[in-house]
Amino acid sequence: MMGRMAILRVHVVPNAMSDCVVGEHGGAVNIKLRAPAVEGKANAALISFLAEQLNISRRAIALERGHKSRNKLIRVNGLSQEDVRNRLRERDRVS
Repeated sequence: MMGRMAILRVHVVPNAMSDCVVGEHGGAVNIKLRAPAVEGKANAALISFLAEQLNISRRAIALERGHKSRNKLIRVNGLSQEDVRNRLRERDRVS
């Protein structure tokens, strides 16, 4: 039996002043991260940030595409597409 899974398109802005979701554009969620885009630091920061925002384990999040790009494709196990979007929007409003 296959569990729920969501695919999330993300546009990352590294070297930002704070870690935050800044809305959506062109079907991708825009996320600013303090981490620099060197040696995978921004990718690790993105996974940690998403785990915290979505209230799930880091192991439930996988970077499918875009290891060296600002445009990334993220797989989130255990949540539906709608759950992921709702949780990110909810956190964005609270911040």
